[in-house]
Amino acid sequence: MKNHVWRPLYIALCIIALVLIARMVIVPKDFGIWERGYMYGWHRKGNEADWKAVKVKYRTAAYCKDCHPDKYNDLKQSPHANIMCENCHGPALGHPEDPRTMTIDRHRELCIRCHSRLPYKASGRGAIRGIDPQTHNPELECTVCHYPHNPKREVKR
Repeated sequence: MKNHVWRPLYIALCIIALVLIARMVIVPKDFGIWERGYMYGWHRKGNEADWKAVKVKYRTAAYCKDCHPDKYNDLKQSPHANIMCENCHGPALGHPEDPRTMTIDRHRELCIRCHSRLPYKASGRGAIRGIDPQTHNPELECTVCHYPHNPKREVKR
């Protein structure tokens, strides 16, 4: 074969060899799939203890129900039933020891991220009742008229 065939082939083989050598240098020796197979993804075996020490930031709605049964029951009987408390209130890490870690955010943007009207019906989000945030009471917080834990219930004044 002529040089115009061999030269690009040699370049391609050199690039492959460089990638394999770089992989040997960069990837840690304890990285792999180990005894669990591919089911749980690749990770470093020597790093497992570090991850076990990480505190979980998010809990579930079940974590909130003992201290806030009224809100929990309202939420579970509403269209928002499958939304976790932390989707709106932030992570429960440090709560109830430090109540300031949980926020009560009443900004419109919090509601509008799910309730702005979507132009397409293909996703599940298309089925959520939407509003036009520019025309639907743009100067008010949503909680003035709507009770967020159960939007079907009237707001107590």
